[in-house]
Amino acid sequence: MMDPKPSKYAPHGDADIVSLIEAHPFAWIVSSGEGFGATPLPLRPRLGADGRLVAFAGHFARSNAQVERLKAHPRVLILFMGPHAYVSPSWMADRTQAPTWNYMSAAFECDLSFIEDAEEIEADLNELIAAMEAGRPNGWSMAEMGERAHRLARGIIGFRADIVASNAAFKLGQDERDDVFTDILNGLTQEGEHDLTHHMRVYNPDRS
Repeated sequence: MMDPKPSKYAPHGDADIVSLIEAHPFAWIVSSGEGFGATPLPLRPRLGADGRLVAFAGHFARSNAQVERLKAHPRVLILFMGPHAYVSPSWMADRTQAPTWNYMSAAFECDLSFIEDAEEIEADLNELIAAMEAGRPNGWSMAEMGERAHRLARGIIGFRADIVASNAAFKLGQDERDDVFTDILNGLTQEGEHDLTHHMRVYNPDRS
Protein backbone atom coordinates (compact mmCIF):
# COMPACT_ATOMS: atom_id res chain seq x y z
CA MET A 1 0.00 0.00 0.00
CA MET A 2 1.41 3.37 -1.02
CA ASP A 3 1.61 6.15 1.57
CA PRO A 4 -0.71 8.99 0.54
CA LYS A 5 0.85 12.38 -0.15
CA PRO A 6 -0.59 15.52 1.52
CA SER A 7 -3.77 16.67 -0.21
CA LYS A 8 -2.27 20.14 -0.70
CA TYR A 9 0.04 18.57 -3.30
CA ALA A 10 -2.71 16.74 -5.17
CA PRO A 11 -2.89 17.22 -8.95
CA HIS A 12 -5.97 18.97 -10.28
CA GLY A 13 -7.14 15.83 -12.06
CA ASP A 14 -6.34 12.89 -14.30
CA ALA A 15 -5.67 15.16 -17.26
CA ASP A 16 -2.70 16.71 -15.44
CA ILE A 17 -1.33 13.27 -14.56
CA VAL A 18 -1.67 12.11 -18.18
CA SER A 19 0.11 15.27 -19.35
CA LEU A 20 2.95 14.52 -16.93
CA ILE A 21 3.24 10.96 -18.25
CA GLU A 22 3.17 12.03 -21.88
CA ALA A 23 5.86 14.65 -21.26
CA HIS A 24 8.00 12.29 -19.13
CA PRO A 25 7.17 8.75 -20.35
CA PHE A 26 10.32 7.01 -19.08
CA ALA A 27 9.27 5.19 -15.90
CA TRP A 28 10.65 2.61 -13.47
CA ILE A 29 8.84 -0.74 -13.47
CA VAL A 30 9.53 -2.25 -10.03
CA SER A 31 8.59 -5.82 -9.17
CA SER A 32 8.96 -8.03 -6.12
CA GLY A 33 8.64 -11.75 -5.50
CA GLU A 34 11.95 -13.57 -5.37
CA GLY A 35 13.90 -10.38 -4.77
CA PHE A 36 13.29 -7.02 -6.38
CA GLY A 37 13.53 -6.21 -10.07
CA ALA A 38 13.52 -2.80 -11.71
CA THR A 39 13.63 -1.76 -15.36
CA PRO A 40 13.30 1.76 -16.81
CA LEU A 41 10.95 1.77 -19.81
CA PRO A 42 8.92 4.24 -21.89
CA LEU A 43 5.18 3.80 -21.36
CA ARG A 44 2.01 4.99 -23.04
CA PRO A 45 -1.14 5.80 -21.05
CA ARG A 46 -4.43 4.02 -21.64
CA LEU A 47 -7.69 5.84 -20.91
CA GLY A 48 -11.14 4.47 -20.15
CA ALA A 49 -14.34 5.46 -21.92
CA ASP A 50 -14.80 8.25 -19.36
CA GLY A 51 -11.35 9.67 -20.10
CA ARG A 52 -9.80 8.47 -16.85
CA LEU A 53 -6.36 6.91 -16.74
CA VAL A 54 -6.77 3.15 -16.31
CA ALA A 55 -3.60 1.43 -17.56
CA PHE A 56 -0.23 1.66 -19.29
CA ALA A 57 1.18 -0.10 -22.34
CA GLY A 58 4.83 -0.97 -22.82
CA HIS A 59 7.28 -3.69 -23.74
CA PHE A 60 10.19 -5.63 -22.26
CA ALA A 61 13.09 -7.30 -24.01
CA ARG A 62 12.34 -11.02 -23.83
CA SER A 63 15.87 -11.52 -22.48
CA ASN A 64 15.11 -9.35 -19.43
CA ALA A 65 15.17 -11.58 -16.33
CA GLN A 66 12.37 -9.49 -14.84
CA VAL A 67 9.92 -10.99 -17.36
CA GLU A 68 9.93 -14.40 -15.69
CA ARG A 69 9.66 -12.80 -12.26
CA LEU A 70 6.61 -10.85 -13.44
CA LYS A 71 4.96 -13.95 -14.87
CA ALA A 72 5.08 -15.42 -11.37
CA HIS A 73 4.32 -12.17 -9.48
CA PRO A 74 2.49 -9.75 -11.81
CA ARG A 75 1.90 -6.88 -9.33
CA VAL A 76 4.24 -3.96 -10.10
CA LEU A 77 4.97 -0.46 -8.90
CA ILE A 78 5.34 2.06 -11.72
CA LEU A 79 7.14 5.32 -10.91
CA PHE A 80 7.17 8.49 -13.01
CA MET A 81 9.25 11.56 -12.18
CA GLY A 82 8.45 14.85 -13.87
CA PRO A 83 10.29 18.17 -13.63
CA HIS A 84 12.06 18.65 -10.31
CA ALA A 85 14.75 20.83 -8.74
CA TYR A 86 16.51 21.66 -5.50
CA VAL A 87 15.25 24.81 -3.81
CA SER A 88 18.07 26.82 -2.20
CA PRO A 89 17.57 29.22 0.77
CA SER A 90 20.32 31.29 -0.85
CA TRP A 91 17.66 32.74 -3.14
CA MET A 92 15.53 34.03 -0.27
CA ALA A 93 15.38 37.28 1.61
CA ASP A 94 14.36 35.22 4.64
CA ARG A 95 17.55 33.24 5.30
CA THR A 96 15.85 31.21 8.05
CA GLN A 97 14.09 29.13 5.39
CA ALA A 98 15.18 25.51 4.98
CA PRO A 99 16.22 23.82 1.73
CA THR A 100 13.54 21.80 -0.02
CA TRP A 101 12.76 20.21 -3.37
CA ASN A 102 9.95 21.04 -5.79
CA TYR A 103 8.80 18.20 -8.00
CA MET A 104 6.02 16.42 -9.87
CA SER A 105 5.74 12.65 -9.50
CA ALA A 106 3.23 9.83 -9.92
CA ALA A 107 3.27 6.27 -8.56
CA PHE A 108 0.95 3.43 -9.56
CA GLU A 109 0.32 -0.06 -8.26
CA CYS A 110 -0.62 -2.16 -11.29
CA ASP A 111 -1.43 -5.71 -12.31
CA LEU A 112 0.65 -6.54 -15.36
CA SER A 113 -0.37 -8.94 -18.12
CA PHE A 114 1.85 -9.86 -21.05
CA ILE A 115 0.95 -9.55 -24.74
CA GLU A 116 2.28 -12.16 -27.17
CA ASP A 117 0.31 -11.15 -30.28
CA ALA A 118 2.83 -9.86 -32.83
CA GLU A 119 0.41 -7.42 -34.49
CA GLU A 120 -0.58 -5.89 -31.17
CA ILE A 121 3.06 -5.55 -30.13
CA GLU A 122 3.93 -3.79 -33.39
CA ALA A 123 0.89 -1.52 -33.07
CA ASP A 124 2.00 -0.48 -29.58
CA LEU A 125 5.55 0.13 -30.84
CA ASN A 126 4.27 2.26 -33.70
CA GLU A 127 2.14 4.29 -31.27
CA LEU A 128 5.12 4.87 -28.97
CA ILE A 129 7.39 5.85 -31.85
CA ALA A 130 4.76 8.21 -33.28
CA ALA A 131 4.45 9.92 -29.90
CA MET A 132 8.21 10.31 -29.49
CA GLU A 133 8.78 11.46 -33.09
CA ALA A 134 5.87 13.95 -33.09
CA GLY A 135 6.95 17.46 -34.05
CA ARG A 136 10.39 16.48 -35.29
CA PRO A 137 11.27 18.09 -38.64
CA ASN A 138 12.38 14.79 -40.16
CA GLY A 139 10.26 12.38 -38.12
CA TRP A 140 11.03 8.68 -38.36
CA SER A 141 8.69 5.67 -38.51
CA MET A 142 9.32 1.98 -37.88
CA ALA A 143 8.24 1.19 -41.45
CA GLU A 144 11.55 2.65 -42.64
CA MET A 145 13.33 -0.37 -41.09
CA GLY A 146 11.60 -2.72 -43.50
CA GLU A 147 11.78 -6.43 -42.67
CA ARG A 148 14.31 -5.75 -39.89
CA ALA A 149 11.50 -4.20 -37.81
CA HIS A 150 9.61 -7.50 -37.72
CA ARG A 151 12.74 -9.41 -36.69
CA LEU A 152 13.52 -6.99 -33.87
CA ALA A 153 9.90 -7.02 -32.68
CA ARG A 154 10.17 -10.76 -32.10
CA GLY A 155 12.76 -10.01 -29.43
CA ILE A 156 10.32 -8.11 -27.24
CA ILE A 157 7.17 -8.93 -25.30
CA GLY A 158 4.39 -6.42 -24.85
CA PHE A 159 2.40 -5.77 -21.70
CA ARG A 160 -0.56 -3.92 -20.28
CA ALA A 161 -0.42 -2.72 -16.68
CA ASP A 162 -3.88 -2.11 -15.21
CA ILE A 163 -3.95 0.45 -12.42
CA VAL A 164 -5.01 -0.81 -8.98
CA ALA A 165 -4.03 2.26 -6.93
CA SER A 166 -2.31 5.57 -7.60
CA ASN A 167 -0.61 8.36 -5.74
CA ALA A 168 0.57 11.55 -7.43
CA ALA A 169 2.26 14.55 -5.84
CA PHE A 170 2.74 17.94 -7.48
CA LYS A 171 4.80 19.85 -4.88
CA LEU A 172 4.91 23.25 -6.49
CA GLY A 173 5.13 25.76 -3.65
CA GLN A 174 1.47 25.60 -2.66
CA ASP A 175 2.33 25.80 1.06
CA GLU A 176 4.93 28.58 0.84
CA ARG A 177 4.41 32.17 2.00
CA ASP A 178 3.90 34.60 -0.86
CA ASP A 179 7.33 36.22 -0.45
CA VAL A 180 9.09 32.85 -0.23
CA PHE A 181 7.17 31.55 -3.25
CA THR A 182 8.29 34.56 -5.29
CA ASP A 183 11.93 34.07 -4.27
CA ILE A 184 11.75 30.36 -5.20
CA LEU A 185 10.14 31.16 -8.55
CA ASN A 186 12.81 33.75 -9.35
CA GLY A 187 15.65 31.44 -8.27
CA LEU A 188 14.40 28.52 -10.35
CA THR A 189 13.86 30.81 -13.33
CA GLN A 190 17.46 32.02 -13.11
CA GLU A 191 18.62 28.39 -13.09
CA GLY A 192 16.65 27.64 -16.25
CA GLU A 193 13.99 25.39 -14.67
CA HIS A 194 11.30 26.74 -16.99
CA ASP A 195 9.14 23.61 -17.12
CA LEU A 196 8.96 23.49 -13.33
CA THR A 197 8.26 27.22 -12.96
CA HIS A 198 5.51 26.98 -15.58
CA HIS A 199 3.73 24.40 -13.46
CA MET A 200 4.32 26.44 -10.31
CA ARG A 201 2.47 29.32 -11.93
CA VAL A 202 -0.37 27.03 -13.06
CA TYR A 203 -0.80 25.62 -9.55
CA ASN A 204 -0.52 29.02 -7.86
CA PRO A 205 -2.58 31.21 -10.21
CA ASP A 206 -3.27 33.97 -7.69
CA ARG A 207 0.33 34.84 -6.89
CA SER A 208 2.51 34.39 -9.93
